[in-house]
Amino acid sequence: MRVCVIGTGYVGLVTGACLAHIGHDVICIDNNEEKVKLMKSGQSPIFEPGLSEIMQSAINSGNIQFSSDLAAGVAHGEILFIAVGTPPLPNGESDTRYVEAVARGIGANLNGGYKVIVNKSTVPIGSGDWVRMIVLDGIAERQKTLISAGGSSVEEKLPEIAAQFDVVSNPEFLREGSAMYDTFNPDRIVLGGNSQQAIGMMKELYTPIVERKFAADTSLPPVPVLVTDLSSAEMIKYAANAFLATKISFINEVANICDRVGADVTQVAKGIGLDSRIGNKFLQAGIGWGGSCFPKDVSALIHTADDYGYEAQLMKAAVSVNERQRLIALEKLQQALKILKGKTVGLLGLTFKPDTDDLRDAPALNLIEQLNRLGAKVKAYDPIISQTGMRHGLSGVLVETDAERLADGCDALVLVTEWQQFSTLDYAKMAKLMNHPVMIDGRNFLNPEAMVRAGFQYIGVGR
Repeated sequence: MRVCVIGTGYVGLVTGACLAHIGHDVICIDNNEEKVKLMKSGQSPIFEPGLSEIMQSAINSGNIQFSSDLAAGVAHGEILFIAVGTPPLPNGESDTRYVEAVARGIGANLNGGYKVIVNKSTVPIGSGDWVRMIVLDGIAERQKTLISAGGSSVEEKLPEIAAQFDVVSNPEFLREGSAMYDTFNPDRIVLGGNSQQAIGMMKELYTPIVERKFAADTSLPPVPVLVTDLSSAEMIKYAANAFLATKISFINEVANICDRVGADVTQVAKGIGLDSRIGNKFLQAGIGWGGSCFPKDVSALIHTADDYGYEAQLMKAAVSVNERQRLIALEKLQQALKILKGKTVGLLGLTFKPDTDDLRDAPALNLIEQLNRLGAKVKAYDPIISQTGMRHGLSGVLVETDAERLADGCDALVLVTEWQQFSTLDYAKMAKLMNHPVMIDGRNFLNPEAMVRAGFQYIGVGR
């Protein structure tokens, strides 16, 4: 099928590359010319394991192209994905101006032939109908322009064009660092819409994935496809992320109680995770959640509830617990070192999770800010940030090129991001390079006994 993906951020580029990989004819549109040029060369502007290889394969097969020409993309695609960013505003509401601009641009460039317009961006509930309205506004604005210019044969077709598209909500459930796997091995595919024709085309688009032709285990039964109305599909995305964020905040609350009563939260998590009603995922205690999805989506759902006169107390509590949890590492540093002023603290990891270069709302940024405020010198090592030389938003921290340089002269280390590489570092050597070999394990990732043998004073979260 012919597909146009508008927006080549994390979701858009992964979606476009993977759809091309399974055999569709894809064009990815972005208004950043430098970014388009980079992608044309086969390079990914974001770090995601396996993405560059998928892109290059699709380029070689001729299944994907990149352009800044929106009109060409709209003309090409039977299915048009809107995959631009919806960053949070200061009040927690989603900023939908980019979605609006794309929807208006689609309307201004529709030239006949049935189109399915797909909301892939995480948008406020009710945005499906809103996007349809904006597309129609784009068509109407185009009609006014044509009339003022003396008319055109296209002008006569505009009412017909307005009736030849439908809007579908198709939320994504990708985990950064595992997006390729998640695309080809989804738990479910959610399609929200009222048009049988549009839903039928979306099912056809995803048939190779539903039938697990590209799955890690091709013998599994087909992927469940849930068809809902527009608003329910939009709510599913928010509800899923809000639930997972709440689950993490819950186990962090339990960890803080464990710290006080002498229990080990890792054993508690294992014990409750064996209950099939609870499950063991997202029960890893630590210094809280961050990234581009959980904070934004939970805040947006709270804001939506407020708009409709309901106070989402549980979700507000999950956010409050998470904000406090980010300071747990700071409290543990103060307990171990007492005065932090004049001390040097090293951070192992900067990104909000491993296998990504994403620093959005990363707990490390809060730690850097607070340690600077308290007069500590802050150093950091991150396998991706240190390698790429990214420094945007990283004021007040010295980024080292390897873990041993990080440890040299430090009074304490804080493991912030559980990169797999951190499980095999030479901690005995690192301990000898430090002024005070203190390890605050902010993710309960390291083996306590091994760290003690290496010469560290080991301090976990809730253990």
